[in-house]
Amino acid sequence: MEQSHIPRPINVLVVDDHPLLRMGLGEAIASQDDMRVAGEACNGQEAVEQYEALRPDVVIMDIVMPGMCGVTALEAIRGAHPSARVVMLTTYKGDVQILRAVQGGAAGFLLKSTLRKDLLDTIRGVHQGQRRIPPEIAMELAQHMGQGPLSARETEVLSHAANGQSNRRIAEQLSISEETVKAHMKNVLAKLAANDRTHAVTIALKRGIMSI
Repeated sequence: MEQSHIPRPINVLVVDDHPLLRMGLGEAIASQDDMRVAGEACNGQEAVEQYEALRPDVVIMDIVMPGMCGVTALEAIRGAHPSARVVMLTTYKGDVQILRAVQGGAAGFLLKSTLRKDLLDTIRGVHQGQRRIPPEIAMELAQHMGQGPLSARETEVLSHAANGQSNRRIAEQLSISEETVKAHMKNVLAKLAANDRTHAVTIALKRGIMSI
């Protein structure tokens, strides 16, 4: 049989800061006849460089990595190569980061908890031009689309609260009245559906609205 009839395998770039996860992904991909590992990267900066060098068909990239995160790397890659197909790996449904990734043009998402089941189908689907968003993430996105994001001032008030400051102290620092701080805090609790300020900080961190 002539070699020319064998389709070219799907070249996949694997990006994650955990060597064991990269190894597991690499082995799963290498075990398939129709795909191969083009290369690996352990952070966002390396991912951008590897993409330039290798021009893979599909990138599997973790959202949360030290240094340049996956979403920033996605934006950089897609900025230079609008047709790049990047699937984001996530352990949690932190919807602000996921929303940013959707806006940045992610071709799909993989939850680490269902990797074994969904990895290969997702790579093939995305390579064919499909978008793959797991139902859990789609639901999470839909749930938060209706809630207005926090305003810059609300995020600022919450960041000060996260550092353990009282309403009075926050008011002094931002040169606003204590009543205004309370009003902002009330809006924050309503928008995040939080019980109290500690809960609000936890939700904001989990959803990627702010980082400490």
